Amino acid sequence: MATEPIYEELAGTCVDSHGGAIGMPQLCAEWMPNQIFWLVITLIVIYLILTRVALPRIAGILADRAGTITNDLAAAEDLKAKAAEAEKAYDKALADARAEAQRIAAETRAEIQADLDEAIAKADAEISEKAAESEKALAEIRAGAMDSVREVAKDTAASIIAAFGGTPDQSAIDKAVADQVKG
Repeated sequence: MATEPIYEELAGTCVDSHGGAIGMPQLCAEWMPNQIFWLVITLIVIYLILTRVALPRIAGILADRAGTITNDLAAAEDLKAKAAEAEKAYDKALADARAEAQRIAAETRAEIQADLDEAIAKADAEISEKAAESEKALAEIRAGAMDSVREVAKDTAASIIAAFGGTPDQSAIDKAVADQVKG
């Protein structure tokens, strides 16, 4: 086999005469410069790929997310301000409605009180009128009763005088009854 000596020449001391590796090939001092060269090339390629392709995409995504978050926060603040304004408007409308209800209730109370006062005044007038009529009727009844009492007293006095055998003097009887009625 003609290829074996080439492997031995290339491999140096890191391989045995049959082409088998001696120990770990990564740690072979003869291969270190070659491994370091390819490591540097690979790192440069990875660095270039990351800086030219991957990191700009990631930065764009992060910027979009930051913009979306900022916009969402601004929209939330706007909605919060609108909600606060709506709450203030609701509270104002509620206070206005309560004030209007109080005003309507006060007007209704005033109207009812005015109607009640008018009805009371009308009832008082009717009561006063009926009381005056009753007083007038009572005065007439009293006057009629006093006249009747005077007549009965005169008739009774005349009957008593006649019963005792005397002659009744109508003027003396009238004067005596008038004196007694006056008090």
